Amino acid sequence: MPEIFKKPALSKHLIVTYVLAVILLICVWFYEWKLGLPLTVLLALSFFYSILTEQKMQDQTEEYISTMSHRVKKVGEEALLEMPIGIVLYSENYQIEWTTPYMNRFAEDTLVGAPLDDLSGALIPAIKDEKNEVWITLDDFDFLTVIKKEERLLYLFDRTKQLEIQNLYNEEQTVLAIIFLDNYEEMTQNLDDTAKSQINSRVTAQLNEWSRQKGLYLKRTSQERFLAVLNQRILRELEKTKFEILDEIRALITDQNIPITLSIGVGAGGQTLPELGELAQSSLDLALGRGGDQVAIKGEAGKVRFYGGKTNPMEKRTRVRARVISHALKELVKQSEQVLIMGHKTPDMDSVGAAIGILKIAEANDIVGHIVLDKQDIAGVSKLMSAIQKDEELWEQFISPEEALDRVTKNTLVVVVDTHKPVMVADDRLLSKTEHVVVIDHHRRAEEFIEKPTLVYMEPYASSTAELVTELLDYQPKKLRLSTLEASALLAGIIVDTKSFTLRTGSRTFDAASYLRSKGADTVLVQRFMKEDLDTYVKRAHLIENTELYREGIAISAGEKGQVFGPVVIAQAADTLLTMDGVSASFVISEREDGRIGISARSLGQVNVQVIMERMNGGGHLTNAATQISDTTVEAAKKELQLIIDEYVEGRNEE
Repeated sequence: MPEIFKKPALSKHLIVTYVLAVILLICVWFYEWKLGLPLTVLLALSFFYSILTEQKMQDQTEEYISTMSHRVKKVGEEALLEMPIGIVLYSENYQIEWTTPYMNRFAEDTLVGAPLDDLSGALIPAIKDEKNEVWITLDDFDFLTVIKKEERLLYLFDRTKQLEIQNLYNEEQTVLAIIFLDNYEEMTQNLDDTAKSQINSRVTAQLNEWSRQKGLYLKRTSQERFLAVLNQRILRELEKTKFEILDEIRALITDQNIPITLSIGVGAGGQTLPELGELAQSSLDLALGRGGDQVAIKGEAGKVRFYGGKTNPMEKRTRVRARVISHALKELVKQSEQVLIMGHKTPDMDSVGAAIGILKIAEANDIVGHIVLDKQDIAGVSKLMSAIQKDEELWEQFISPEEALDRVTKNTLVVVVDTHKPVMVADDRLLSKTEHVVVIDHHRRAEEFIEKPTLVYMEPYASSTAELVTELLDYQPKKLRLSTLEASALLAGIIVDTKSFTLRTGSRTFDAASYLRSKGADTVLVQRFMKEDLDTYVKRAHLIENTELYREGIAISAGEKGQVFGPVVIAQAADTLLTMDGVSASFVISEREDGRIGISARSLGQVNVQVIMERMNGGGHLTNAATQISDTTVEAAKKELQLIIDEYVEGRNEE
């Protein structure tokens, strides 16, 4: 049989056409056979021609498909072997079974048979963690590796250029900084115009030289304020030098021997210039709230970074500010239905004394006030509270957090003293029950802060919150009267926080103490409040017994496992260690009754214990700080502390 009849050559539509033609031809034959004969010949010739044409087209199509299939197969093989994409097949025990030739550039001979760890140590952990992709680096090339665990297959895509562009973009992002001369007003208030001009010229010249060397744009916007524009790359370089400009400006001592200090607020990571400006101003407020002479860097997310803050803050608040704050507080008190005062958890003398002072302000303005206190958590002020309990009128003003929650209304004024962290107040639920909150504190401002306070009086230059409250009392209505017990409680707060007027003591501290003494404060009664029993003394001595000198001038004492000490004993042990010869900073670590690990830190000023405690989620002052850590042990906390001290000391030595 001819080849042409061996294959179905006609398409369906031609077959239908010919069937219809045959039917029509039969009709013609039926009526006129003479016409049907030539038509039959024509139809047969047409049918034969159609078969030939269809067969030719089919042969051409098959030849085209065959050629295309060969080409596609060849291109696929070449693409698999030549494309700059790494493909790796691995076995169940993570041995490389096959790779594309592209991967051979990362091996001296061949990768086949080698473990995946030879490529990157990150691959096997990522596979076991069932990650879909992981970044690895091979010979300075960065690869995005896609993991197909079921097929035991890896795809490696070179993203080196992409990362370079991304890094370049990140480095060129705009950063805004606000530079503020901390003590410019106090420094120049008694100077003539010539002396002021000289100081301005020296500071401006120093800052301009610094900006020229570092490549940032600097513009003075007022006598005490500058605006700087830089990028992320410059900011990173400044962080490497720990902003040595702070030290350089501080070295410019004025003719009156007053050091000039800077505070810098940096806004980074914002998407718009207004956002950057808000971040920079917020950072500056934070740096100033911590005492100045430091840099605060804040991004859209993440923790605030601090540099500087090496020196004790200089006392620069004025009585004018105390009078203004006292007047504002008086107006807020008079506009409220009642006043609720609370300090921090596990209150100390300063917290209770300051709370009593605010209570007297409420009474002087004929407004009902109460002090919120957990009466089960007064171990550190037990003797003071025992004396208060004997004064029935005063004791009635102390209420529990539960009672306060029942009393609080939208028009209640809540005054927080001796802390500004919501997690540390006696009961943070009260903060959300009212729209009027006042914060009075002497600690350096931390990143965590009570939201939207109506009035803030934070002075890190003050010795204690009791000192700040005492100054406010002086500007309240004259009918204000302090009893001996109340005045003594305020004085006790000052004495405890200053270690009997030896630390963080300024001229205003003695003024406040003098005022309280004139109101009847009894120093003998204060000493009774501060007396300790023999058991407490023995516990403190036991803690001190476990002390070791970790680095030069730094003493660390760690309590034994299972031994629980109260926060007061821990703090007293740190204070005692600081009195030892050769000790400039002390850290005491112990288990607490609440199950957490407590650390109290003290310093004579050479070591900034606040910065160290902030690294462990704590805070405080340059010379007095603490932290509490959950889910850890004394030994683990000690090792973490030692690592942070090492970083701090080594970083300080590099400066």
